[in-house]
Amino acid sequence: MADTAVATQELSLPEELILMLLNDQTGYFYQVPGWNLHCAVMGAVLAELSLRSRIDTDQDSLILMDASETGDPLIDSVLKEIAEEPVQRDERYWIERFAGKADPIIDRTLDRLVELNVLEHHDGEFWTLTHATRRKELSGSRQAETASQFVRARVERAIFSDEIPDLKTIILVCLVNTCDVFRFMFELDEQTEERIEFVCNLDWVGRSLIKAVKQNVTSSLHGRTALSRRIPRVPLRRLLFDPNLRKGFISLVFADLAKEYGPVFEIRPPVGRSMIFLAGLSANRWAHRKGRMHLKTRPYLAGIEKTFGAAGVLPATDGGDHFRLRKVYAPACSHAWLAGNLDQLFKLTRKVMEDWTVGETYQARSMCRRMINGQVSHLQAGVDSQDLIDDLIRFNDRALFIHVLGALPEFMLKTPGMRRRGKLVEEMYERVRNHQTPAQRAGCPQNLVGHLLSLHASDPQLMPEANLRFALTVTAQLSMYFGDTLSFAIYDMVTRPELHDKIRSEADALFDNGDPDSEDFTRSAIDVTHRFIQESLRMHPTLALSVRDVVNSCVVEGYELPVGSRLYIAQSATHYMQDVFPDPFSFDIDRYLPPRNEHLGVGFAPYGLGTHSCLGMQQSALQMAVNLLMIAHYFNISIFPSNYVLRCSIAPTVKPTRKLKFHIAEQRRELPA
Repeated sequence: MADTAVATQELSLPEELILMLLNDQTGYFYQVPGWNLHCAVMGAVLAELSLRSRIDTDQDSLILMDASETGDPLIDSVLKEIAEEPVQRDERYWIERFAGKADPIIDRTLDRLVELNVLEHHDGEFWTLTHATRRKELSGSRQAETASQFVRARVERAIFSDEIPDLKTIILVCLVNTCDVFRFMFELDEQTEERIEFVCNLDWVGRSLIKAVKQNVTSSLHGRTALSRRIPRVPLRRLLFDPNLRKGFISLVFADLAKEYGPVFEIRPPVGRSMIFLAGLSANRWAHRKGRMHLKTRPYLAGIEKTFGAAGVLPATDGGDHFRLRKVYAPACSHAWLAGNLDQLFKLTRKVMEDWTVGETYQARSMCRRMINGQVSHLQAGVDSQDLIDDLIRFNDRALFIHVLGALPEFMLKTPGMRRRGKLVEEMYERVRNHQTPAQRAGCPQNLVGHLLSLHASDPQLMPEANLRFALTVTAQLSMYFGDTLSFAIYDMVTRPELHDKIRSEADALFDNGDPDSEDFTRSAIDVTHRFIQESLRMHPTLALSVRDVVNSCVVEGYELPVGSRLYIAQSATHYMQDVFPDPFSFDIDRYLPPRNEHLGVGFAPYGLGTHSCLGMQQSALQMAVNLLMIAHYFNISIFPSNYVLRCSIAPTVKPTRKLKFHIAEQRRELPA
């Protein structure tokens, strides 16, 4: 898309409303309750139809004037329903009827603003103004005024001057005022509030639509009829005797429970608090788009923060601070960053492989975790931490067992062995600080630790030293999650000879004549490998559950989730649901080809959902591909014992059991010096 400004006239009222409601500092809407937002958006749609002379209103009803299409599919779908209604209805009726269908309109509106180069979409369902938009706004050029600047300027002139605004601006002011967010956008005094009320009363159409929106917003009927429904309770016996649970196939367990009990169900353990689960496509969609308004991560991670003496670390933050931290982490967690460091990744991968001996057998989990750590500790922290990684992972696991799962008492983190391992966090911190000096990093690309240290220097409140210590354990966390993902992928590869051969062919084509450049390492060059990794992630997601606390009461699929509830979002249950992934037990890499594209949407969730989805998902996909391809190119690996049937451990994350071992059967090529 060109860098030219988008004329405001091209934007519809729903697009202008969404643009006004976007808080660019937090990356999402101002906190407008879902029903209120839906009513306001549908009010904007009806107002847009009125501005286009398709409908009119009087005191009692909404009148169809012209049923011809506008050219906007979503707005036209509303117009079509109005035209097909045999009885004339009022605005309130139509807003109430369509409010439940507002999500697709919001989605399409955001998509269009991205297409117009007004907004930029970020992983985790965040949106901000594009860099081009920011530059033009900062330049103050009236000749190249952006849509964002022009819309906000019109609203500001309407409420802070005596100028009589145009009809579209009047309605926009009314809609934003209905959402009750002006107080977060501007400093309002009594005179300004009176001016807003004056503007809202300037036009009959605006008054009637806003009245209808407000009536629906304040209606006590919406969403209350279902609150008496009791959340289905799963008998503990049903769970404990589930054969898939004993095998560690936790995603399949929750897929079966959702099929039997519905998308919301409860499990009450003998001790501890009740556990409410969400599972299924509709539950994933709610968590992905609306969870941020009702859920928080900090309560259940408070113990983890305390262990490290930290407060406000990335996994435990929400809202604006979380978005700011993600923006700091993002550059070094991107596909582009790793693609720019492929030569170093190749060297580090071969360095780990040098320790493999033909004829030897290695415990799969440990082998793969050390392989990943040998890469990320150098790339992201600039140090070698192979001597620390096993102990750091064990310390991290124990902390998760105690403070997240509640499966062990707190004193188990204070045993002599755990105290010794806890001190290694300080060792890692000192090691990084000693190597992260200007002289030693001269000529090296800025890595993740470099970004975090820069943030600490510039904003020690957002990244205090205690939080920095926690953040520097990221190599251990990546080694655990990515290493276990690699374990599953190697198992899947060597147990499927036909796919193994195709991956080896891609590897040999890339590496036979030396290391490929990033330009050669294209998606088409690793097509089979890429789709293979996606299917392995679907069948064996290491992150099967996300834990949140309900801080604002909400209704999901007709069930009320009260404040204080501990919520477990089984986002990967959809991986084994027939309506999302047909024949889910079949390892089928063609799922990810058009026209099937079964991975598109919230049903494919190996990296989590919503604002806390994994920042490094794109980098992980590339790193997994490099590892698989290089293993296939240099070695033949087999499973030991040969008749081993995969089983998983499910706590604190999903991973192969220790019984899975890899046997180095043959070295196909010499490793370059």
